[in-house]
Amino acid sequence: MSSLRDLGLSEYEARAYRSLLETGPTTAKELSRASDVPMGRIYDVLNSLETYNLVRSQTASRPKKYVAVEPDTALDRLLEDKKRELQEKVGQYEEIVDDLSSQLESADPVEEPFWTAAVGPNNSLDLLLERLAAADDEIVMVGSAPARQVDILSGTERIVDELEAALERGVEVSLLVRPDLFESLPEEANREYYERLFHYDNYSARASPNIRTTFELLDGVEVCIEVPHPLGREETFGVIDMKDSDFTADISQAFEEHWAEAKPVGPP
Repeated sequence: MSSLRDLGLSEYEARAYRSLLETGPTTAKELSRASDVPMGRIYDVLNSLETYNLVRSQTASRPKKYVAVEPDTALDRLLEDKKRELQEKVGQYEEIVDDLSSQLESADPVEEPFWTAAVGPNNSLDLLLERLAAADDEIVMVGSAPARQVDILSGTERIVDELEAALERGVEVSLLVRPDLFESLPEEANREYYERLFHYDNYSARASPNIRTTFELLDGVEVCIEVPHPLGREETFGVIDMKDSDFTADISQAFEEHWAEAKPVGPP
């Protein structure tokens, strides 16, 4: 069950505020008795509640009296305080990430082949997005819709987000697909590609009828090969991510041959 403590109040502060709602205007001594907050703590608690703007005091009276702010107003103020705290935390974490980004460096690439895999459409998409985010120089996407999902619109949006981020950091992005690909995608998915990517100078798209497989080539040294579902379902069964210089060299050469004969694709 939710409590005022979830919004940042201490146990004594929550007790005092709830009691003030029930008693109406009252003195610190009376509130201490009604809320079971020790008399030695009640003034600190009331001062804190005034800082939160949850109570108002009548300073002209002797002894001084306090009244609770209406619950809707009080909760809105606590919520705004929490939002400000979260924004401050976000800023702090962003600064930490910036600092660590300059401190943490990957080791030099190792020539030894390495591969990993993900199974299932969601895991496959996560692996693909991770590898797209790691690209420094070039992303080549070949085939049908990358990492086809049960929710293709959501999957497309996340892929385009990552491609746009890559384009923003100067990565060359090339898309080579079958001519009928964009016709098979929902109109909303097409718009994601057309409206968000085509205006970048470092983005280009071409179509070739000879495309039979789906893969992503990253920086010329890494390839993500998408495995279709063996039962023919419209989703990706898995993704194999492989770093092998000889294998990727063969794929790069095959891509260049298809790219040279492909026709440019532009916005409709």
